[in-house]
Amino acid sequence: MKNLHILHTGQPRIQGATVKGRPAAGWIMGISGIVLLALVSLLHIMQGEAGLTAERVLQAILKPAGETADHIVWTARLPRTAIGFLAGGSLAVAGILLQALTRNPLASASTFGINAGAYFALVAASVAAPALASSLSLPLALLGGGGAGLFAYLLAGGSRSTPVRMALSGMIVSLTLAAVTSALLLLFENETKGLYLWGSGSLVQLDWSGFLYAWPWIIGGTAAACFMAKNLDAMALGDEMAQSLGQHVARVRTAGLLLAVLLAAITVSVVGPIGFIGLIAPHLLRMLGIVRHRLLIPTAFLWGAVIVLGADMFAMMFRSSIGQLPVGAVTALIGAPWLIWLAGRVARGKGSDVPKSSPQSIGTHLRQVPYLGWLIGLAAVLVVLIIVGQAFGGIRLPVQEVVSALFGSGSSEMSSNLVMKLRLPRTLIAALAGAALALSGLLLQSVVRNPLADPSIIGVTQGAGVGVLTLLVFYPGLGGYYLSAAACAGAVLTAALVYVLSVRSGLQPAVLALIGMAVSAMGAAIINILVIKSGMSAAAGLAWLAGSTYAKGWPQLPQLGVALLILVPLAIWQAKRMDMIQFTDESSTGLGVLPARSRLTIGILGVLLAAAAVATVGTVGFIGLIAPHAVRLMAGPTHRKLVPLTLLFGALLLVLADLVGRSVLAPVEIPSGLVAALLGAPYFVWLMYASSRSMRRS
Repeated sequence: MKNLHILHTGQPRIQGATVKGRPAAGWIMGISGIVLLALVSLLHIMQGEAGLTAERVLQAILKPAGETADHIVWTARLPRTAIGFLAGGSLAVAGILLQALTRNPLASASTFGINAGAYFALVAASVAAPALASSLSLPLALLGGGGAGLFAYLLAGGSRSTPVRMALSGMIVSLTLAAVTSALLLLFENETKGLYLWGSGSLVQLDWSGFLYAWPWIIGGTAAACFMAKNLDAMALGDEMAQSLGQHVARVRTAGLLLAVLLAAITVSVVGPIGFIGLIAPHLLRMLGIVRHRLLIPTAFLWGAVIVLGADMFAMMFRSSIGQLPVGAVTALIGAPWLIWLAGRVARGKGSDVPKSSPQSIGTHLRQVPYLGWLIGLAAVLVVLIIVGQAFGGIRLPVQEVVSALFGSGSSEMSSNLVMKLRLPRTLIAALAGAALALSGLLLQSVVRNPLADPSIIGVTQGAGVGVLTLLVFYPGLGGYYLSAAACAGAVLTAALVYVLSVRSGLQPAVLALIGMAVSAMGAAIINILVIKSGMSAAAGLAWLAGSTYAKGWPQLPQLGVALLILVPLAIWQAKRMDMIQFTDESSTGLGVLPARSRLTIGILGVLLAAAAVATVGTVGFIGLIAPHAVRLMAGPTHRKLVPLTLLFGALLLVLADLVGRSVLAPVEIPSGLVAALLGAPYFVWLMYASSRSMRRS
């Protein structure tokens, strides 16, 4: 009977076998880790505006004389290095615990949503009770991180889940919490001042308080993990074998998971969420044959610290040219490729629990209403929403006044200008952008036969965002159609990258989504760097990243309208081919369709639609996931019927999100992309839950 999980070699072990490794490799990596950590720490302390030589740094540490250089080293640089040492080691040990106890090679504090939960709890407390946030930061972070991790674990199916499914559940939880956190940062900018950079992971320390606060917990937690080493070795053999070896499986798992949450939470409470360390360090050592936890845990602590300090040192090298980069952005650039490699390795070893099949929606089909009824009904609701929506915002208008203004007979010049020059164009842009994103999702789902495909989930919108922001930062004078070209280039390159990386796994739905998540993390890190480079305020950067129709007017409407006028007819023309490529390639060829060429054509259309929307309104997510699934419940799988309904439903969703965003807390506006994410992430949760139930029945 094969073991449930592969922890280091990618090959299954026989249950009951002894956990073997290479003790010599452990000692070699431990000693080399100490040497490298000392070297990296020295170089890390040398970085800064005031250039200090290695000799001067050592003199300041060993024989301080009260000079300016000594003060700089002891009050500014050493605390940063020390907290980086603790943070890297803590996250690496947390990753080991999560991977061993869930038997999931993709588990870490970031992929489980623990970091996002702890960050959300601290931001929410900063808004609601600032005094509480400062005095009880660790309990709050524990509560948020533990709750998020537990929810992700249960959503994935608990101990019965697969590694990829568990990581996807963590992604969903992280996306949902990130949307709420971003909304809080935007709405309460004064209360959360300084949390934007910290929220991407920052080692900046003003004194020793953070280190003094964290070290007892982290060192104590790591010691407790080392004490559990034999238990973790036994748990790696499977629950039955561990139980036969005298382990109380439930007790060990609970204690270990709580310890992992504690280590992650204390780290987030001091330096913010730093991702991927819990994936990189443990797997790097396991690849070298270090599998016994008594060697793995302390060695991973050392190498986790090396990675974090190295990433922060790399970030500081660009401080004069770019600005103060968060270390979390650098670790995302390093860790995302690692996650991609791990996802492919796990897929080849175990496969995915989401079958590669036609992206049918899960649930009861709502076909009691005829297709024409749905078409007319959605169109009518959209028109009513557009008209009535003009009445809401910072200044409320009577609906009669809105109708009069739309027909050019408004009694007030102010209301006419408010409707015709401000609200109507942004509402129309929201409608067109929502339609483009929804249709893009439909096309991409049909191409890869993947119910989880969406421009935001597979990284296309982030790629388009990188293209747009690159142009805005380095060529600020260019705009209009240049922005569209930059968005298209970024989206196409990202889509091509995700496709190439996923094709080796046979385009398994869950694996493709996971690779898209990793590529999205890279894109988000690059965007974060570009935001800092451009000098945008935190609010402006967050608003753009979240996707917003704010301040959009008539000049932006033509480029989006032209894109839809060209691309929508082409999509309708491809509808029959979309139906045919849902079958096997052999069946599609027998029906007279070249599946590879058809997928390429349809995929390009989907990417271009997403790029056009992102160039206009920023990175709006989830519209491309929600709309296609919803309209399949209405009209079934035929794409000739799905395309018009998807356009209408996507337009309706983003118009509604825009209306809610500018009305619910008026005059303060919530970016429509955040509202869409808050609506879409719970739907994604339901989708995974329903798919799990569906698979259990089958």
